[in-house]
Amino acid sequence: MVLVQLYIPVKMIINNEAVLAGGKEFRFKTAPIDPNDPFRGKYITLSFEANSTNVPDAGGWNQGEEIYVLLGEDEKGFAKINSLSKEKPIDTEDYVIASIGYVVDDTLDWVSIEYPFTRFYMEESKAGSAQEAYRESARDTSQVAYALVSIKNGEAVVKDVLINDIPIIEVIKSQAEHQEE
Repeated sequence: MVLVQLYIPVKMIINNEAVLAGGKEFRFKTAPIDPNDPFRGKYITLSFEANSTNVPDAGGWNQGEEIYVLLGEDEKGFAKINSLSKEKPIDTEDYVIASIGYVVDDTLDWVSIEYPFTRFYMEESKAGSAQEAYRESARDTSQVAYALVSIKNGEAVVKDVLINDIPIIEVIKSQAEHQEE
């Protein structure tokens, strides 16, 4: 019984490490979040610009439905949605398993996507400062915040959150040093 209880977390860790080691990295540009979104523990909450797409017939998609999001990169190197599929892709590893958030079935014909990687876990003492730095960067259009996400065969792991290409942990260290001066 003890071995079974240890197996599950060990398997999760091994799977995440395999994705980080062998997955392709995508830079998901983050979007501003509701400033009233509460901080919920030892992580920062992420929202992404590439979270919706047009589809030929929105009536064929259902809220909560599992989908495959095929990814590419835009001209600035950020992740973009190439297409959605209800079937597992066989010719690429550059996809993530997600679900349909909601469907707009009118003249727009588009769906929103709920990614499985909307949290970036950090040391508890730094998470609050990181959440605030992330919120500030999302509001300031002169800054670019993004999550570096490793993706392999539909699995995704957030590797880091960066603001202007600087890891968020370094951003909050720099802010703390400036406050001490």
